Amino acid sequence: MEIKKTATAGTLESSDAYVVAEPFDTLEVDLTSVVYEQFKDEIISQVKAVTDALGVSKAKITINDRGAVDCVIRARVETALKRAGGEM
Repeated sequence: MEIKKTATAGTLESSDAYVVAEPFDTLEVDLTSVVYEQFKDEIISQVKAVTDALGVSKAKITINDRGAVDCVIRARVETALKRAGGEM
């Protein structure tokens, strides 16, 4: 999937994540999280799983995580990417 524009998903509420997806030359993930030290690797792994499934290789994904569980992170990333790719 080609990322064509900037799009967002989620909120900054507790137990949610705010995700911004935008066009970029490579795949870059910028993560800010209240549980960064404990779960940064798991969160990045969830993001990579979504990008792999959607075939996204060029995008900047910025995540502000407020303690979201894995399924919420995956859903927010998928929604932001699909919106940015013009599928939603």
